[in-house]
Amino acid sequence: MGLPALEAWAKDHGQAAFRGRQLHDWLYAKGARQLAEVSVLPKLFREQLSAQPPEGAFDWMGRSRELHRSIASDGTTKLLLATRDGLSIETVGIPAEGRLTVCVSSQVGCSMACRFCATGKGGLQRSLAVHEIVDQVLSVREVMEQRPSHVVFMGMGEPLLNIEVVLAAIHCLCTDLGMAQRQITVSTVGVPRTLPRLAELAHERLGRAQFTLAVSLHAPDQRLREELIPTAHAYPLEALLEDCRRYVAVTGRRVSFEYILLGGLNDQPRHAAALAQLLRGFQSHVNLIPYNPIAEEEFQRPTPAAVEGFRRALQERHVAVSVRASRGLDADAACGQLRRRLEGSLEPVPAR
Repeated sequence: MGLPALEAWAKDHGQAAFRGRQLHDWLYAKGARQLAEVSVLPKLFREQLSAQPPEGAFDWMGRSRELHRSIASDGTTKLLLATRDGLSIETVGIPAEGRLTVCVSSQVGCSMACRFCATGKGGLQRSLAVHEIVDQVLSVREVMEQRPSHVVFMGMGEPLLNIEVVLAAIHCLCTDLGMAQRQITVSTVGVPRTLPRLAELAHERLGRAQFTLAVSLHAPDQRLREELIPTAHAYPLEALLEDCRRYVAVTGRRVSFEYILLGGLNDQPRHAAALAQLLRGFQSHVNLIPYNPIAEEEFQRPTPAAVEGFRRALQERHVAVSVRASRGLDADAACGQLRRRLEGSLEPVPAR
């Protein structure tokens, strides 16, 4: 709930509108977990709310319980959080000089079945609600004691299969937590007929689409892409790129293409040349991601020389390119790894 909704809620419960503003501050600025913590509200009012029948009681603030915390040597912190219905989701805080990026999940599990991703091995259980997405950012802020500067929808799940909730979460992050759309990235492996809808809905719900759209390619041709992403058979590369062009035309924002480099499989100079040809004339940027190994697959991490050679080959062909630094390799940082390793074996971490 945003500020107007909380003000209306306060008045509906016999309080002045400013009580809603106070609650907003405790929810988003202070990260309150229980109504009892909101000491600025009248004690009698809090007691009345908590005394209502269970289905109407306000003893829960929408925060998730921490099940496990994994901290890498580089400071990258992965949290395994428990949802209200007993499922678990992952979120990661990635610190860097002067910034903190939070990688959030949009679903419990994933139906896209990408071979190189641990999340897809367990299938999809359900999509997340707005509060379950926003809570991930609040939880990382609380644990790392630092205000997040960026949010990337690159955790568990396919954001465009939960498109309306993802946009509502972006609205909350910007309106209630004070972030800017340009600090937010939405990553997708590609869902047929959703990119034009994303552009339209973003204008409708957010006023304009200023977040970064990142499309996961991972291969320069359809055959190899289907080998890595089985669901890609329903969305040919040319159709995906055409939808990307329509997205650029509607939003005026360039598309970022993600490309996971798998040693010996898609990291050769010929692959770079084919990728450059595929993206010719496109308003785009390529983000190269060295593979983070998972136990279920035998893919290899590319050598530093292969990564640099691929980057240089794209740059020589006038493709804007960068290499994502690998973080948290010693903390199960690849999407879904921690959840699969620990699922069913943990009790919640006691609240501080």
